[in-house]
Amino acid sequence: MSLTLMLPLMLAQVGGFDLNNPYASALPREIVEKKADQDRKRREEAAMNSVALPAARSNTGCMGAVEANPEKSAQLARDAMKDAIGRERVRAGLCLGVALSDLGQWDDAREAFVAARDAAEVDDHASRARLGEMAGNAALAAGQPGQALGVLSPAASDADAAGDPEMTAAIALDRARALVAVNQPDEAAEALAKARTAQPDNAQAWLLSATLSRRQNKLAVAQTQIEKAAELAPRDPEIGLEAGVIAVLSGNDAAARRSWNSVLATAPESDSAATAKQYIAQLGLETKPKP
Repeated sequence: MSLTLMLPLMLAQVGGFDLNNPYASALPREIVEKKADQDRKRREEAAMNSVALPAARSNTGCMGAVEANPEKSAQLARDAMKDAIGRERVRAGLCLGVALSDLGQWDDAREAFVAARDAAEVDDHASRARLGEMAGNAALAAGQPGQALGVLSPAASDADAAGDPEMTAAIALDRARALVAVNQPDEAAEALAKARTAQPDNAQAWLLSATLSRRQNKLAVAQTQIEKAAELAPRDPEIGLEAGVIAVLSGNDAAARRSWNSVLATAPESDSAATAKQYIAQLGLETKPKP
C-alpha cells in the first residue's frame, strides 16, 4: 500500500478519523472538545464584565461564588429567579447558567442562559448575543447541535446589530461546529467564512476552515487556509498537526514531516505532540528501504 493511501488509515487509528474515509473528521477533536471547554470559562468571565447588570451589583461576585460552591450558587440563583425582573433576572439567569455549567448540567444551563437572554432589554443586542452564545455552547456540550443552532441564529443577528466583530466570529465558529454535527458541511463552510470576514486575525477560524476544506477534499484551499493560520499563530501545535495532515494527503511527505517536527519542537508535552510522534513514526517505517 502506498504511503499516501496508507497514512490516512494510520491517522484514523490514532487521531479519531473514520477508518474508511480520511476526510470524515470535519473539525479537530481537540479543538471541538478541549478548546470549547477552555473558551467556555473565558466567555463566562467576559459575560460578567459585559452583560448589563445593576450598577449596585458586582459583575465578578457571581463568578467567585460559583467557583467556591457551584451547588449553593445554583440554588441561590434559582431562588432569585423566582421573583427577579429586568436586569436582576438577567443577572440571576447568568449566574445560574454558569453554576449549572460548572456542574455539567448542560440542558438546564442552556435554559438558564436563554431565560437570562429573554430578560435582557430588546435593544441590548450585546448582552443578548453573549447570553445566546453561552446557551448555544451549553447545547453543544450536551450533544444537542440542533438546539444549539436554534439559539445561535438569533445570537448571530444580535451580534451583527451590536457591531461586535469578535462576538460575530465566535458565534459563527459555534454555528460551524453545530452545522458539521448535523451534517451540513457547506453551511458550516459559510459560517466559517463569516468568522474569517468578521475577524481576519482569528487563527482558530482559519484552522477550522482548513480542516473542513481538507475533509471536503479541497486540498489546495485547505493549504492556503492552514498557511494563514500558521502565519497568525506559528506556535499553535494544532495548526502544525493539521498542516502535516494536509501535506501528506497532498502527497508532500517532506512538508508533513517538517510540520509534525515543528509540533514536537514547540509543544513537546502536548497531546498534539504525542499524535505527531505517531504520524512521524509511520512515515519513517514507510520510507525505510525494503531488505
